[in-house]
Amino acid sequence: MAPERTIADQVSGWLTVYDDGFVDRTWTGPPQFKFMSDPVPPHHNFINGVATHDLFINPDSDLRVRVYLPEVPDSVQLPIILHFHGGGFCISQADWFMYYNTYTRLAREAGAIIISTYLRLAPEHRLPAAVDDAYSTLLWLQDMANNRAEQPWLSSKGDFNRVFLIGDSSGGNIVHQVAKMAAGENLHPLRLAGAIPIHPGFLRSVKSKSELEKPESPFLTLDMLYKFLKLGLPEGSTRDHPITCPMGEAIHGLELPPYLLCVAEEDLVIDTEMEFYEEMKKAGKKVELLVSNGIGHSFYLNKIAIDVDPKTSEETRKLIQGISDFIRNH
Repeated sequence: MAPERTIADQVSGWLTVYDDGFVDRTWTGPPQFKFMSDPVPPHHNFINGVATHDLFINPDSDLRVRVYLPEVPDSVQLPIILHFHGGGFCISQADWFMYYNTYTRLAREAGAIIISTYLRLAPEHRLPAAVDDAYSTLLWLQDMANNRAEQPWLSSKGDFNRVFLIGDSSGGNIVHQVAKMAAGENLHPLRLAGAIPIHPGFLRSVKSKSELEKPESPFLTLDMLYKFLKLGLPEGSTRDHPITCPMGEAIHGLELPPYLLCVAEEDLVIDTEMEFYEEMKKAGKKVELLVSNGIGHSFYLNKIAIDVDPKTSEETRKLIQGISDFIRNH
């Protein structure tokens, strides 16, 4: 008889790790929230003004992307937004409903092509695996800009001189890492026009005041935050690792694109996010701040709250508008 598995670690509702290395990501939280993590199949026809495609972008690996294409005249060139999903480096996929619901809306309102990478997940693939996947996607876009790769509808409609990075939560951490990596490379004719970390998981080993005092939310509890990072960071690392703690890094000589840092007033990690903002300003980097008032981490992904709570709905509208304005202005 095979030995029975025992639980080695667990993040309530989201993930269970067993002693033999098996990882179960079956949703076990309140059933009314499950639909937000259900995959949405791609549809090549336009639904509410947006078509979606899934593409394998590297023949030597399983790296793939979800693409959102807004319905516009053939002659219109569209900015390209490269998206990195959140999930504490351990859960979620680019085709989850919560991202579909948000990024079809952004594609419409910003008038942009959105490309979302299916990132490898920890603990099976610890960091920097997800960062490598994200950067590989950027290099794939560079190949298209150089006509070394082609997707006819993307090559013809995308403006490779206006490529933006965007990421939710831990995806915001990846935005900054990819921007740093790109700063030392010649990506011509592709140009990074901006970087948009949304509620990035920046923090230190020592808890900040906001971690101790701000309310927990369905999208972020302290237990979830710390356990995901323990499973996601390289073995032996602490939360002071540069991917989670970029504050104070030597960035003066890096040619970073303009940033739009999006924070939420009631986010557990707002203090360390604001520390990052101040360090960027000290280093002379172009960084704008978009604050969502009276609301918590990744609120705009919560379809239920958007539908029933006017405050969440209005702050989501302002966030999408602010991001769209940043893209139009760059």
